[in-house]
Amino acid sequence: MNGPLPAVRLRVPTHEDALAWHRVFADPEVMEFHGGKPAALSVYEELTARQRRHDAELGFCLWTLLDESGEVIGFTGAQPWRPDWGPVGETEIGWRLGRAHWGKGYATAAARETVRRVRAAGVPGVVAMVWPGNERSIAVTRRLGMERAESYAHPTLNESALCFRLNLGDAP
Repeated sequence: MNGPLPAVRLRVPTHEDALAWHRVFADPEVMEFHGGKPAALSVYEELTARQRRHDAELGFCLWTLLDESGEVIGFTGAQPWRPDWGPVGETEIGWRLGRAHWGKGYATAAARETVRRVRAAGVPGVVAMVWPGNERSIAVTRRLGMERAESYAHPTLNESALCFRLNLGDAP
């Protein structure tokens, strides 16, 4: 991605966004680093409901990502790290976009807005957990000024996830 970043809009996910996320992420390439296959609609229904709770309780969540025309193209945002392995107790930022929107700067623009919002919510630092080989996400972490820190062995997969960190006092 060269040139100016696209305009993005983030909103707290609605119940209807579960269906939009299910549609946008129903692509094995999009899900390559998220289990390898599309998830059931019920997964997104639970996820969007949890994000509405996070927004109400924490002031941030995984927001629905909209392009300039208002089309749902994915999500970005932050949430507490949930698994009992990895950076337990920390705030993770992340993004996932439909394949048609890759390489256009949406993830970077949305991740920068996420950093701004979580900093405003008083979060002192964030992590991003990225699977080795996910070069697109690794590139976004670099654009945010994140530093590769440690790796965490996944409890059931034969691979470790890379942990990138950003002190929000240092963010661009």
